Amino acid sequence: GEPVHFILRLTISPAYEHTLSRVIVSIFDISERQKAEQQIQSHLQRLAALRTIDMAITASLDLRVTLDVLLDQVTSQLQVDAAGILLLNTHTQMLEFVAGRGFRGGGLAPYSPHLSEDYTGQAVLERRTITIQDLDQVRDFRRAHLLRGEDFKSYFVAPLVAKGQVKGVLEVFTRKPILPDPEWYDFLETLAGQTAIAIDNASLFENLQRSNIELAMAYDATIEGWSRALDMRDHETEGHTERVTAMTLRLAEAMGLKPETMVHIRRGALLHDIGKMGISDSILLKTGPLDDEKWKIMRMHPVYAYELLSPIAYLKPALDIPYCHHERWDGSGYPRGLKGEQIPLPARIFAVVDVWDSLTQKRPYRPAWNVEKVRAYLQENAGILFDPHVVEAFLRLEV
Repeated sequence: GEPVHFILRLTISPAYEHTLSRVIVSIFDISERQKAEQQIQSHLQRLAALRTIDMAITASLDLRVTLDVLLDQVTSQLQVDAAGILLLNTHTQMLEFVAGRGFRGGGLAPYSPHLSEDYTGQAVLERRTITIQDLDQVRDFRRAHLLRGEDFKSYFVAPLVAKGQVKGVLEVFTRKPILPDPEWYDFLETLAGQTAIAIDNASLFENLQRSNIELAMAYDATIEGWSRALDMRDHETEGHTERVTAMTLRLAEAMGLKPETMVHIRRGALLHDIGKMGISDSILLKTGPLDDEKWKIMRMHPVYAYELLSPIAYLKPALDIPYCHHERWDGSGYPRGLKGEQIPLPARIFAVVDVWDSLTQKRPYRPAWNVEKVRAYLQENAGILFDPHVVEAFLRLEV
């Protein structure tokens, strides 16, 4: 009662080639060989499917893209009509639909069952694949109203387990009743395992991103706290750091510096006077002019900044401004007497902004300069104290 694969061979006996009156008929049953070849072909296709899924997992950190690839392979390799993935929300103990393939209508999109409900929860709690061969015979299938018009007959749900933790479930549906063999079940569970790995990888990456963002925010909050503490220490320059940081970023952007450089410029500007922590109050807060000996100490604050920040790998890219913002275009600056383009560009940009802010603000030993006087001062010293290109770009800004 089963079809047979065979080879039919017709052999003509010698000397009867013209009359064809004697023919030997041979039949070779190749059913087992054909079955073996089909199994080999099926295994190769499934290996190719797993390879495709592996490449999707490693090539993309977008979970939606990976799940689309997975569902394509699930429906094609298992020869099912529809498939869906629900993820477990450990806080609510509910399963939430995240992706589907092959549904005629909305499918499972609005469905979020609790673990105590339905066969999805049973698969999670028991950590095993649940099978319903004929949905028409099941009266407690709670999603029947959602799947009305889909004409599904058979249903299978496998838990998604990675590193001992259930991540959700993989559901598959067929519109004709099927009786899968053990290999089919094995491959369903293999695909479920791959899906769990993809979800776990995406979760790890998302958590890592969140941790990195929180860490960066904590670092920046610490840096801003340091800069505010420095401003509070020197009441004459209160608000100076905030102003010069904002203006330096504007000027750097106007000069076309790369976005990835801006974060280091911001940190460097916030910490430009961090070296003054090493200067005593008797020098830093002195209202009158400093003598040569005290100026020599004061000019050490860029060196102190370098010594303080250079051991911190996170802040090394931001050192240009704290270490070099008192260098001058003609080499007359300190602490190293750098000249021209030996001075890092962020420091050359900041030097112009720093002088602008200092001169336009009132000090106990002098009144604030008006804008035109400061503009004239910058123009006069372009190519002497300041990078002429930076001065030109700064004067084009509306400040």
